[in-house]
Amino acid sequence: MSDGHTPSGGSARLNTGVAHNARVWNYWIGGKDNYEVDQQVGEHVAGMFPVIRDIARADRDFLGRAVRFVAEERGVRQFLDIGTGLPTADNTHEIAQRIAPDSRIVYVDNDPIVLVHARTLLTGTRDGVTAYIDADVHDPDAIVERASSTLDFTQPIAVMMLGILNFVLDYDQARDIVRRVMAATPSGSLLVLTHPTFDAELGGEGQIPAMKFWNENATPPITARSGEDIAAFFEGLELLEPGMVSCARWRADGSPAPVPQYGAVAVKP
Repeated sequence: MSDGHTPSGGSARLNTGVAHNARVWNYWIGGKDNYEVDQQVGEHVAGMFPVIRDIARADRDFLGRAVRFVAEERGVRQFLDIGTGLPTADNTHEIAQRIAPDSRIVYVDNDPIVLVHARTLLTGTRDGVTAYIDADVHDPDAIVERASSTLDFTQPIAVMMLGILNFVLDYDQARDIVRRVMAATPSGSLLVLTHPTFDAELGGEGQIPAMKFWNENATPPITARSGEDIAAFFEGLELLEPGMVSCARWRADGSPAPVPQYGAVAVKP
């Protein structure tokens, strides 16, 4: 366990007495923007479910491959990244703007520590735009409305939902969020999504007790879902190769060990 490093840019809005997903996730991938309570809960969860660190790293690596694919092979120049999380190395805008400096990225999160860091660190190129909006995934109409001041919703947009719908506990609501956001985008837009699963074939059974502990000791509450339920988020869209697979294996070199987190990219016809 690390030494109780206190994140810079603190805020009176922060609750540092309860572990928070953005900070625990940051701890799992080796970041410094976390508190002792985050480290303690993170260590306990990792003790119950050791693959969680592998999931965190695989999800981050998936982001890099997916953004490169979207920018290079699909030619998309707009990204709506919902559930940003704490900035680390190679964030969405950095990858996209290295490929196409005129790319426009809007980050969405509603955690105050993410807000502080995003405004400080998420700066883009002179040719492109990098913006941040403080909004909740549960309010997709507000996200679209506010993002439209930066993004052109008549041109294709890559909607990034990495590890965010697992915090929308009501399944019908989660599906409705995806439908409403994608409905606002034009043909050629993409949905880039990862989501934890309890499917046994990916070794996900351990998610259930680990998430129960999390929900009793940290915030916000979280849920895993079956592959069948996760696949339904792509209803009306066309999954691109290799389809919905463990995010560790999506367009990865070699045959990395799978993790119980699905990943996929789909296009809107």
